Amino acid sequence: MSKYLEGKIALVTGATRGLGKGIAVGLGEAGATVYITGRTLESNDNSGSLLETQSAVNAAGGNCIAIPVDHSDDEQVRLLFERIQNEQGKLDILVNNVFSGVQAIADASGKGFWESEPNFWDACNNVGLRSHYVASIFAARMMTQHQQGLICTISSWGGLSYIFGVPYTVGKTACDRLAADMAIELKPHNIASLSIWPGIVGTENIIRLAAQMRENEATNPQNSVFTEGYNWETPLLTGRVIAALAADSNVMRRTGKVQIVAELAQYYGLVDRNGDRPVSLRSLRFLIPFALPGFRKYSWSIPNINVPWSLLLLSVVRSPKV
Repeated sequence: MSKYLEGKIALVTGATRGLGKGIAVGLGEAGATVYITGRTLESNDNSGSLLETQSAVNAAGGNCIAIPVDHSDDEQVRLLFERIQNEQGKLDILVNNVFSGVQAIADASGKGFWESEPNFWDACNNVGLRSHYVASIFAARMMTQHQQGLICTISSWGGLSYIFGVPYTVGKTACDRLAADMAIELKPHNIASLSIWPGIVGTENIIRLAAQMRENEATNPQNSVFTEGYNWETPLLTGRVIAALAADSNVMRRTGKVQIVAELAQYYGLVDRNGDRPVSLRSLRFLIPFALPGFRKYSWSIPNINVPWSLLLLSVVRSPKV
């Protein structure tokens, strides 16, 4: 694979497993030097660790530097960026991915927000939304010195429609707004700020969460989209898409906007790990077979046409359960 990001310095937060790991590998296979953070340096229970991700990134052709960081501690985050500045003198790419709310989401599955404790909000939005803001501050201080950079904030379709509970969807909507508003202030400095929406990504946590949701599907049908395994992506696809964005000389035309991984993969001609190219969750090729499962074996014959945002928003307003 072409090393078109050789010489670029990237930071992926929350990269011990799952989406963060896939993003780090995608940037590494494009030749970037990738710093990764997480709380677990090494693990003995196969739950994922920074050293495992580091090995995967290096095997893909990158140069990976693993740094244990607790993103709930602002001082640890400040020292992280200070180290990158001292070692590299610059930062080209920040991927805001760290998130600590997966277990809390699983625990709250099937409950109304009033049936969970108030700290459900903190679990979703402290090491998550707030961490993205803090990391972006330190990244922007470095990037503005060189008048260039890319900040990708990982969000989700939860920014558009209810899923996983009130704190999650409000947090993801705020992530989209964070990316959009940072873009306004960063645009004069030639720094792009994007909100990235993967599709349904088959991470270790999502597979486990989907299994639990399957048990609650009768009482919580709005989450059924995550229990099928239909049109799932691997974490690597998001990494490959972010690598392509980082190499795109016209990326500033996208700044401030939501970017859908499957749609960018089609635009840049990228495929997933298995050679497939999942379609966008707003594509007729996904929506029709999802609504009518009998059509799934004929999905190849359905046009890959995306439903306009205006119609998608109208359907969400009328029926918030997807």
